[in-house]
Amino acid sequence: MKEASPNNIAVSVQGLEKKFGNFTAVNRINFEVKAGEIFGFLGPNGAGKSTTIRMLCGIISPTSGSGKVGGFDIIKEQHKIKEHIGYMSQKFSLYNDLTVKENIDFYSGIYKIPQKDKKERLETTVRTAGLEGMEGNLTATLAGGWKQRLALGCALIHKPRIIFLDEPTSGVDPITRANFWGIIKELAGQGVTVFVTTHYMDEAENCNRMVLIYHGTIIAAGTPQEMKTEVMKNEVLEIAIADAQGWLERVVKIEGVKEAALFGADIHAVVYDNSKAIPAIKEFLQSAGAGEFSVNKILPSLEDVFVSSIEEYDRTESKKN
Repeated sequence: MKEASPNNIAVSVQGLEKKFGNFTAVNRINFEVKAGEIFGFLGPNGAGKSTTIRMLCGIISPTSGSGKVGGFDIIKEQHKIKEHIGYMSQKFSLYNDLTVKENIDFYSGIYKIPQKDKKERLETTVRTAGLEGMEGNLTATLAGGWKQRLALGCALIHKPRIIFLDEPTSGVDPITRANFWGIIKELAGQGVTVFVTTHYMDEAENCNRMVLIYHGTIIAAGTPQEMKTEVMKNEVLEIAIADAQGWLERVVKIEGVKEAALFGADIHAVVYDNSKAIPAIKEFLQSAGAGEFSVNKILPSLEDVFVSSIEEYDRTESKKN
């Protein structure tokens, strides 16, 4: 198998753009993915994540820009890219009317696995999916999490060095999500480059590096720590109070509060200066008869960064227009 791109770069794009008529789905983005890392491609639904991943996998062609995946050009060598990567789409991609074994056999044929290797690959795929003893079961009878793990196993059957996972844990329960990420970490530990799209910010903590895409534009990039300490320019306060939902709109209007959002049962408020904002918030809540509450400075979560970056982008763009 051909090695990843020079200088330890598995994926790189420059000025990548995709338009559908007058609509710009991906707006001239740039980024690099290092070989062997877990790279998160984050953003809300409709941000351009799936469109980007489909261009990188050679499924659709970009409108403009350039890029390489595993050393292959995403415009001129799409067929080679498809041979050397694994791809798990957002929607379940296997055949429900085939058994587990028949699906694996089918993908063995698609990826031209040599006959002498098929038995070993079958066993590895079944083990990866945790489906030992269920090889003869119809895929339609499997629970959603097992289907996702089988789809991942099939995407890995030809032992690619780069794998693209598009919303791999969408719609599965938290335990299955955790197990799935355990598999992803094992792959990265074996030197496989994992490019994963998700809108679950807790999952993004597992990534080595990430970018945040919104309206087709990359608006933030870095490691999880960099996103919290460098991308997030303002401070975050956690306000623990009964009926947080009811107090949210009033907290946003307090002087010094830039924005606020619910985070579980509490309010996370992004402020310009916590030394001024904390006394102001406490004074307001006390005078408003809020009862028991606490206001503390905290390290921003990735969800805080996610919300704040998007709201900052919206403010900036609205001023331009």
